[in-house]
Amino acid sequence: MPAGALMIQGTASNAGKSLIVAGLCRIFTRRGLRVLPFKPQNMSNNAAVTADGGEIGRAQALQARACMTEPSSDMNPVLLKPESDSGSQVVVQGRARETVGARDYLSYKRTLMPYVMESFNRLRARAELIIVEGAGSISEINLRDGDISNMGFAAEANVPVVLAADIDRGGALAAVTGSWYLLPEDERPLLRGYVMNKFRGDFDVLAPALEIIRERTGLPCYGVIDWFAPASKLPAEDSQSLADVFSSGIGGIGGHGKIKIYVLALSRISNHDDFDPLAAEPDVDLNYVKPGAAIPGDGDLVIIPGTKSTIGDLDFLRAQGWDTDIAAHIRRGGYVLGICGGYQMMGMEVSDPHAVENPKPMTVRGLGLIDVTTVMERQKTLRRFKAATQHGDEVAGYEIHMGSTTGPAAAAPMIILDGVPEGASGANALCAGCYVHGLFTSDSYRARFLSPFRGGEGAGFVRTKYEKQIDDTLDELASHIEARVDVDKLAKIAGL
Repeated sequence: MPAGALMIQGTASNAGKSLIVAGLCRIFTRRGLRVLPFKPQNMSNNAAVTADGGEIGRAQALQARACMTEPSSDMNPVLLKPESDSGSQVVVQGRARETVGARDYLSYKRTLMPYVMESFNRLRARAELIIVEGAGSISEINLRDGDISNMGFAAEANVPVVLAADIDRGGALAAVTGSWYLLPEDERPLLRGYVMNKFRGDFDVLAPALEIIRERTGLPCYGVIDWFAPASKLPAEDSQSLADVFSSGIGGIGGHGKIKIYVLALSRISNHDDFDPLAAEPDVDLNYVKPGAAIPGDGDLVIIPGTKSTIGDLDFLRAQGWDTDIAAHIRRGGYVLGICGGYQMMGMEVSDPHAVENPKPMTVRGLGLIDVTTVMERQKTLRRFKAATQHGDEVAGYEIHMGSTTGPAAAAPMIILDGVPEGASGANALCAGCYVHGLFTSDSYRARFLSPFRGGEGAGFVRTKYEKQIDDTLDELASHIEARVDVDKLAKIAGL
């Protein structure tokens, strides 16, 4: 008998689909079921490396964690990684294929449904329940032809759908009703009901509106989910999650501690959840520097994060004047850290001889902070690992990048993992970088890294247990949803 399945679609982007799916995954896993997450198509530069050597969206990796299982490439068979305003790298079943323009993708996606269904059926053979996440809005009828993300997939796989509406942003009542009206009549039976998400208010005031929706559409409401503040403790799905942070020139996500860290908000920033563990430290004040804003002069550490377009974002960095700010920061004795694409930018030059990232081959001057050079390669590096540092700190991380970086400064690596040098350091010891994502999730490594900013103290003292915080928050999320949603009714809809 095939596994049960339920799909959560949204009235809009950022309606909370990813968190609802994660919560449901943990709820049903706690009930003893074999549960797996699935998202046919995702668009995000926040990617994770899977056990089978592929890459998927970070949200699906978090959902797999909610299921207490290893992430696999089948959980997100199509991943779009934006490289420009009009083009994205297409990753299919974990492997990068090609860069496709937005207009061309409308026809290209029609070729991807077989891969989507292949991955879905493989997962279904392994599980008792599949929780599926849609993408964007159910109502994007201009994208319905060849759709693999929302109702196109639901109809192909015959999976029932529950709609998530973000009531906090306003217009949720009209969005639910309008979504139902915009669906073709033959697809309406697949939409079984909805939940209201991010609610802040008095339910008695809302209740009459829910009855009106039912009268007009026949759709029942399966729950009203109150605003879940601890969501900020979980890794963000993509850079869109930073929109509120960027409402001002300098946006903070950490506390108000004495250690001031500034992360550059590059135009194609990727894997920015690398820095969430730093922000979780009570004595750290971590902020993102918005384009157009100067890097403040009071920083202890400036971080150049990963990016999906190293050369493009190197130009972007200079256009903001951040190269000048970084030079001043170093003169004041401040530290600079580069991760992945940020590490590549810190070198002497970046070369793209095969036009991997750019329309034509080119070589550009780097920031000159570390004596290394980077050459972009056609083959993407994807690697997960668990290793011990030269100081005995156990770390688990991953690499996901195009290109290789070599040079004299590699003789002074940023870190050594199981005896293998990684990254490089600048001549003045104030600059360092490496390709490794996820270093700071290690509590002991994070404590050691922050020790110089704490006056040399605390290298062996762990203040925040970050991985435990993630699992505790997933349990809290599950309990929060279970108390507010008719989960038994959802199980019945899913075919359990």
